[in-house]
Amino acid sequence: MGWNGTRRTASSAALAALVALILAAPPVGAEPRTGSAPPFGTAAAARPGDTSSTPPPPRLPRDFRGKGKWIVRDLDITVPFTWEGRNGDSQMTAGGPQYPIWFTNLIYHGTLYTLTYKWPGLDEHPCSRIPGFSLEDLNQGLAGSRFVGRETLRRTPERRVNHWRVGVVLPELPPGNHPRVPLALGDIYVDENDRSTFWQVLQFGVQNLYDPALDEWLVMDTFEHRPGNVTLPRECEPPR
Repeated sequence: MGWNGTRRTASSAALAALVALILAAPPVGAEPRTGSAPPFGTAAAARPGDTSSTPPPPRLPRDFRGKGKWIVRDLDITVPFTWEGRNGDSQMTAGGPQYPIWFTNLIYHGTLYTLTYKWPGLDEHPCSRIPGFSLEDLNQGLAGSRFVGRETLRRTPERRVNHWRVGVVLPELPPGNHPRVPLALGDIYVDENDRSTFWQVLQFGVQNLYDPALDEWLVMDTFEHRPGNVTLPRECEPPR
């Protein structure tokens, strides 16, 4: 979902981009709770005995377009979802005016935007802006992802993927008994043969503040490597 800049720190919003735009986590290495299992028949099955070397980490391409679903399990809401990129800018849009959820997240000309038009129980609709965040920043964050394993998403068609995890806690302290504040976690599933093809993402943590269970899924049905359409909403344009 979109993250509201007036209710989140810049750090958590930026990490939300890593996970949702992927457009930020329980303690590093923690597993999602039971309710965060892969959604609606998309269970990921590990392929035992695969001990091959670690593949390169996910990397979002400059140009792409895809369609799928945005899933909020605890609210029992699934809405259409698009994710598109052009010349390094990118945009996610979930739902629309006829759905109970409608938001858009963008990386546009070096600024991270989010605008939530509709969400259950939400009355405020500002456009949040965080300058100084680009595709290069996103991919630099993804470069630090931790490899979970090679898996198969049991969908139609089945997809063989590499499962990665990215997460942040504050402060960054050495191992041991130190107070830590969990910010967010992302589980990222990219095509086994192409790290720039994204099939599924779980984002879990404070960037999901509007969701009571703090977790949301995006599941892609298509992902093509050709330029998409990225449009900054009128509400996010700077005042003239």
